[in-house]
Amino acid sequence: MYSLARPLLFTLDAERAHGLGLSALELAYRTGTTPLLASRLKPLPSRVFGLDFPNPVGLAAGLDKNGEHVEALFALGFGFVEIGTVTPRAQEGNPRPRLFRLPRHNAIINRMGFNNLGVDALVKNVERVQRRAGPLGINIGKNKDTANEDALSDYVHCMERVYPLADYITVNISSPNTAGLRELQEEQALRQLVGGLRECQEQLAAKHGRRVPMLVKIAPDLNDRDIEAAARVLSELAVDGVIATNTTVDRQAVEGDPHAKEMGGLSGAPLLGQSTLVLRRMRARLAESIPLIGVGGILSGADAVAKTSAGAALVQCYSGLIFRGPALIGECVAAIRRRRESPSGGAPAPL
Repeated sequence: MYSLARPLLFTLDAERAHGLGLSALELAYRTGTTPLLASRLKPLPSRVFGLDFPNPVGLAAGLDKNGEHVEALFALGFGFVEIGTVTPRAQEGNPRPRLFRLPRHNAIINRMGFNNLGVDALVKNVERVQRRAGPLGINIGKNKDTANEDALSDYVHCMERVYPLADYITVNISSPNTAGLRELQEEQALRQLVGGLRECQEQLAAKHGRRVPMLVKIAPDLNDRDIEAAARVLSELAVDGVIATNTTVDRQAVEGDPHAKEMGGLSGAPLLGQSTLVLRRMRARLAESIPLIGVGGILSGADAVAKTSAGAALVQCYSGLIFRGPALIGECVAAIRRRRESPSGGAPAPL
């Protein structure tokens, strides 16, 4: 059915199509017609971060920023769903237009700017969720008018609010669409921010009687020295996981496209190589006890396997879902299953 709907959706403004697509997905779930969009998947159990995942293919943050469609998204077959990015206070994000398709490249450029209804609205939405088919991740950020030196307070506020409801929490310091945010990936700033959040995490674990894993999401535009420094800090602070990667500001792969010069983060097929390279390099430098989630450029089962071969324990997709539809989920699960059952046993490829 998605193959029939996609041409119509692609005639609309990308952000309007995004909203209509989510509304249609919710309607399909409420009316029991989701099987027309996605086939039922055979489980492929994975245990990562101390959590049980029915399969290792998840939805990346950004599609459902406010947690309004959690059950409907799980019904597509995802093994886990990540919602957000959410900030302490509601914010409109950047001016429209701010979302652009590059169909010739199977790519998207967005400069949404953490548009969301605020953490209190997200919490209310998640509290209404009656059924989760797998772990729910909540991605947190800072408001754009919060200075970097005060960023910790924003992240702590969000962590405290979502902690009772999240299965894991992702700290987003890698979006290119909030001015100065990526500066928080620099070694000293990263140590201060993540160190403060680790203290908060342990305090909340004692308070609530359960330890919720904390992951950090990094950019694909880090050089070798940046990766080395980030891996050292994240290993020393013993984060629970790393997500590699967010979108890129590099436009080399889409030069000549009518939208190539639009500001924002590029996702989709052109991101696959660079994001997987950063994943591979991070895996080589990060403590072995810290798992990685691979995201960026997955448009086929082979792409998902490329992430696991580079060292990812789980994978996520988003832009690929826009171009391929829900069939991509089952294709990725099947490809990872074949790799696990192969004689190599799914071991990461040589670095």
